[in-house]
Amino acid sequence: MHSSALPYPLARSTLFYCGLAILLLVFLLVPPHALAAEGTGGSLPYESWLTNLRNSVTGPVAFALAMIGIVVAGGVLIFGGDLNGFFRTLIFVVLVMALLVGAQNMMSSFFGRGAEIAALGSGGFDAVQLAGGIAPGRLA
Repeated sequence: MHSSALPYPLARSTLFYCGLAILLLVFLLVPPHALAAEGTGGSLPYESWLTNLRNSVTGPVAFALAMIGIVVAGGVLIFGGDLNGFFRTLIFVVLVMALLVGAQNMMSSFFGRGAEIAALGSGGFDAVQLAGGIAPGRLA
């Protein structure tokens, strides 16, 4: 006598896909720890000067120079008259570089440079509330 827990037979492919769906749910609902962070980290010889270069290119002085470069390059292209091909290409390169630096600085000022992670331990919750715009005495 054939006794089954279900009144209808299940195909092997149906059980396989149900098992895959359950495994996918387990992986989605139980995420691993986030171990990615920018640290002082690596020991590669070129990391320090690349970090300095990034800070120099994305700072407030670079933003001001980018704005000046956009104005000057735009003025030369508008009021420059007849420019030869090399000089015109050089002005376009300056304009594009200024736009890239300016856009990167504007996007980082609009959306921030990265995630801010705060510990919610003793006294840490107040810093998160103040950063979020909630006054310490007004919790809803």
